[in-house]
Amino acid sequence: MHITSKFLSGYRFFIIFFSFAAIICYLSACQHNDTNDATQNDVADGKMLAAKYCQSCHQLPDPSLIDRESWVNGVLPAMAKKLNIKHYMGQYFADKRSALNIVEWQNIVTYYKKASPVNLTVPKPAIVPLKDWAIFSLLKPKDNLQGPVAMTTLLTFNPFDRSFYSGDAASKFYNWDKNLKPKLIQTLPSAVTGATFLKNTDSTTKAVITCIGVMAPINVAMGKVIQFNLNGNVKGGKQVTIGDSLPRSVQTVASDFNKDGLMDYVVCGFGHDNGGLYLLQQQQNHTYKKTTIRDIAGGEQLITGDFNNDGWPDVMCLFAQADEGIWMFLNDKKGGFTTRNLLHFPAVYGSSSFQLVDFNHDGKPDILYTCGDNSDFSKVLKPYHGVYIFTNQGNWNFKQTYFYHIDGCTKAIAADFDHDGDLDIATIAFFADFKYHPSAGFTYLEQTKTNQFIAHELPIQMYGRWLTMEIGDIDNDGNQDIILGNFSTPGRGLVNQKGYTPQWDKHIPVIVLKNNSHKGK
Repeated sequence: MHITSKFLSGYRFFIIFFSFAAIICYLSACQHNDTNDATQNDVADGKMLAAKYCQSCHQLPDPSLIDRESWVNGVLPAMAKKLNIKHYMGQYFADKRSALNIVEWQNIVTYYKKASPVNLTVPKPAIVPLKDWAIFSLLKPKDNLQGPVAMTTLLTFNPFDRSFYSGDAASKFYNWDKNLKPKLIQTLPSAVTGATFLKNTDSTTKAVITCIGVMAPINVAMGKVIQFNLNGNVKGGKQVTIGDSLPRSVQTVASDFNKDGLMDYVVCGFGHDNGGLYLLQQQQNHTYKKTTIRDIAGGEQLITGDFNNDGWPDVMCLFAQADEGIWMFLNDKKGGFTTRNLLHFPAVYGSSSFQLVDFNHDGKPDILYTCGDNSDFSKVLKPYHGVYIFTNQGNWNFKQTYFYHIDGCTKAIAADFDHDGDLDIATIAFFADFKYHPSAGFTYLEQTKTNQFIAHELPIQMYGRWLTMEIGDIDNDGNQDIILGNFSTPGRGLVNQKGYTPQWDKHIPVIVLKNNSHKGK
């Protein structure tokens, strides 16, 4: 009996122990399932909340657009500030000023963390680009330690004197002759970011210069628009300020928008968190009244024209900060504009330039567009960076008909460089894959058939890092030459890739790709 009693006692313990263990396992499994269900619910709630709150400022970004680490450590902490959510040492905090509570925000974070890819896949070209000079040859100025620095922020071609001008981060404005010898025209209040040229009534020329105020992305309104006369071999005349207190102004265009016989201006204030698109309307006493056309940051590039054929000048603007896209502002003939969005892009695209050009020769302007700004919160190579053609379907409705991937693409200009009757494209990339694909800093796309191009990557990467580009016939031979502006100082600044040491020339501010296509034709 004693042995039997001990056996029965042990058996009872065995049964109780394993019954308890089974209960614990069951409860743990249930808790695990509840956690999975909660996570799935959190993701679904986060998706819904993102659509509600993120679209209040810009187009809703899909999680697939950037990698997980960039979402978690870059974009989402930055976006939290916009909603008054505090972020400290990896933790988020909400208070009474926050747009949503902390649970809702964490659900948005969960959504983007769970739905985003670990890494982005960058496409490879279907046809390997040619490594050649195509129809171009290199011209570069002599080293001049007393001349312009390799911090070129502007290139522009003056149609009146048929020469090109440059501006730089040292606030200098230069004219270049056909031998690539620079002449200092003016020293401006800050870095030069825009210029346009106008004829005076006495047939002299004046320059209207846009100065950014501060290069750094901060909320400071110190930008100016200044005009002065260009007087031949004599330094430019007195500077006249026609607009000031502008938030990081980058470009100005001119037209008589109210048709009163006086020249008016529209200027982009790119800003940072704050910015705007402004009309500087000239008064009868030749002062200027500033009014806001669109109160939003990110205005980067302007084009004027009579877009609805009513005889009144209109404006088109590329916005490249948060709410990215191209907007058309039609003159209402009452001193203002009506607004229409033409193209809309996600906030992570990094829109960088556009051009109106009729690619298919149907009489309707198409849009050549680039994106590739890569200096914000997701500094990874992106598969959607590059060159796009949007074909005008009529009534300013557009359809994408071409894309060519270029990492960090900054600008594209279309022209018939080779005189074969169709439009080719010159491109630059300030945020190229310098570590593994540095030759993509400049690409010439030669059009062979409608929307079919051969890519040529010219071997010029050692001469500079190209921030600006312009075209013009600088030697009067009937060909469009390409001028590239070098911004390679201060070297590693704004380089996103680890383990890469730039070897760019820091003394040459510009180079010219001389167009030789007339040979043999």
